Amino acid sequence: MQLYPAIDIKDGQCVRLTQGEFKNVKVYSNRPWEMAAYWEAQGGTYLHLVDLDGALSGRLVNEEVIKNIVKSVRIPVQIGGGIRNIQTIEALLNMGISRVIIGTKAVQNPDFMKEMIDTFGAEKIVAGVDAKSGMVAVEGWEKISNSTALELCLLMKSYGVKQIVYTDIAKDGMLQGPNVSDTKLLTEKTGLNIIASGGVSKIDDLQTLYDAKIKGAIIGKALYEKRIDLREATNRFE
Repeated sequence: MQLYPAIDIKDGQCVRLTQGEFKNVKVYSNRPWEMAAYWEAQGGTYLHLVDLDGALSGRLVNEEVIKNIVKSVRIPVQIGGGIRNIQTIEALLNMGISRVIIGTKAVQNPDFMKEMIDTFGAEKIVAGVDAKSGMVAVEGWEKISNSTALELCLLMKSYGVKQIVYTDIAKDGMLQGPNVSDTKLLTEKTGLNIIASGGVSKIDDLQTLYDAKIKGAIIGKALYEKRIDLREATNRFE
């Protein structure tokens, strides 16, 4: 199971939100690139970035910070947040980003995903499926769509998507455990590489995901609050 230490970027800082609420923000570092290097030193093998400002504005915002992060590590980096056109994808890949995660655009214009996979390859393009009570949320989680998470995942599969980051928004930042049942359901129903995001609070949560044959897990607040030791987790599950 691939583990992804998370770095969420807002106003150039490394932060964590609670349930995606921008008013519930806690700053952990004003030098996110140093945090990236730290997670690599602690055994991290793949970083997960989110441009929170980009998710709201629909465009790349923290470009210089992202560049500095990529330069600061040797491990691959994936990123989501406001990626809604081919120019942004090209810019990120040219920076050295390994995978881009497309959320809102995948819901609003699914054909865009097929076009991007045809252009860049399935290994570079990841679908971000964020759900509240099973319904997909878009535009920085501010709006709820009419699609269920499973419907969107199956549609993405039909367009050639191989990997999906699935976030249960109600779990995000709550440290109350991930939504294992829904993540397992999506994995089994789609056969895709579903990466669990939201709620991981302790090593036992990772064990539960691992036992459910989930392919990946993003770890955020639990790392910053020192509830999970990244090196221990990496040695155990990767």
